[in-house]
Amino acid sequence: MEKQIDSEAPPFGKLIHLIEKLRGEGGCPWDRKQTPQSLAVYLIEEAHELVEAIRSEDAEAVCEELGDVMFLLFFLAAIYKENGEFDVLKAVSKNVVKMRNRHPHVFGNATVDSAEDVSRNWSRIKAAEKPDRGDGSLLDAIPKTLPALMRAYRVSSRAARTGFDWNDLEGVMSQAEEEWRELKAELEKDADGFNRENVALEFGDVLFTLTNVARFAGIHPDTALDASIRKFERRFHRMERHAFKMEQKFEDLEYDDMHELWERAKRVKT
Repeated sequence: MEKQIDSEAPPFGKLIHLIEKLRGEGGCPWDRKQTPQSLAVYLIEEAHELVEAIRSEDAEAVCEELGDVMFLLFFLAAIYKENGEFDVLKAVSKNVVKMRNRHPHVFGNATVDSAEDVSRNWSRIKAAEKPDRGDGSLLDAIPKTLPALMRAYRVSSRAARTGFDWNDLEGVMSQAEEEWRELKAELEKDADGFNRENVALEFGDVLFTLTNVARFAGIHPDTALDASIRKFERRFHRMERHAFKMEQKFEDLEYDDMHELWERAKRVKT
């Protein structure tokens, strides 16, 4: 008999039944052929779309994209259940136990005075949950697939927990200035053409050190860069609209005209 979706089931139950129908006999050929490996790509894409919605501060878009991410998470759990490995209830139960264990100041007798205390406790408890690393590294748990800027932040934060860090913001700022000087020197080495590989390495050092400047300043570099990109986009769109009103294509304007439009766009405070 064809499996029907129970309209009276709780929301998560409906989602589970929906996925079972899609994966079952007579279901969707595309859904039936998916594997954890193939869904991982879609999960990354949907996660980025959710982040985009969050940053746009559009609650309706967040609601929709959050639902898409949940669908893929339940879909993944359904495949592992089919393979006899675990189901979504086990995944949730394990997470509840882990989160309770990592919040002893809420569910136990530990005391904390700040968010920094919570972060230190979290790292200590997380390390105790894992077996001895042997010849492994503290950095091994950081996903290699993270975007480079986010990975730089995570790597530097993890290393700093060992005490391997600058003493203060002034120290890391001095390092950033030194890295900038080294980049400039590399670019100026050869008037007939610089070594691109060396320049790339020095440029990377600048970015990595600036990531640490952000960490010391208490901001996330990815969030800060995204805000700057969005600000540039808003201003560029204003420039294009002004050019359109002048019945011209923006790319056909002279540089001085472009610069004038840029200055006008910058005066708008939103």
